[in-house]
Amino acid sequence: MDKLWAPWRMEYIRSPDQKTDECVFCSKSNDNNDRENLVLYRGDHAFVLMNLYPYNNGHLLISPYVHEETTQSLSKESMDEIMSLADTTMNILRDTMKAQGFNFGANIGTAAGAGIADHIHFHIVPRWVGDTNFMPIVGHTKVMVDGLLETYDKLKLEFNKVNK
Repeated sequence: MDKLWAPWRMEYIRSPDQKTDECVFCSKSNDNNDRENLVLYRGDHAFVLMNLYPYNNGHLLISPYVHEETTQSLSKESMDEIMSLADTTMNILRDTMKAQGFNFGANIGTAAGAGIADHIHFHIVPRWVGDTNFMPIVGHTKVMVDGLLETYDKLKLEFNKVNK
């Protein structure tokens, strides 16, 4: 069994400013400052944004605009667009970051590990052969090879080419 171990995410878990009554996905979808909010693409029913506390460089999220907890609550059009955006996003990550594989999915409900359980969202984590090394285990340090905004700028160029 492989384990995705991310002790560096404790910064997020312990961060008091992350615990607000305002939904981060609703807030970011309603704000037009896309670079500040790390929003890469806005579709008709869903949008793509970067994870502020990524497991790997290029860890992206796809969120519907509607504030719903489960996939059953989403329209067919929304689910279709989310799956299409997942394919597009993986292609962009393959081309731009040379990703060799992906972890893709959603944590639905608090019991399943959802940090934001009341607004469903999907994770796309790019992976590379050998991307897990000794640093997280020995040094309790995750090596991120690029900054969030530097990664944003590279990916945004490609998402700007996506047609709705």
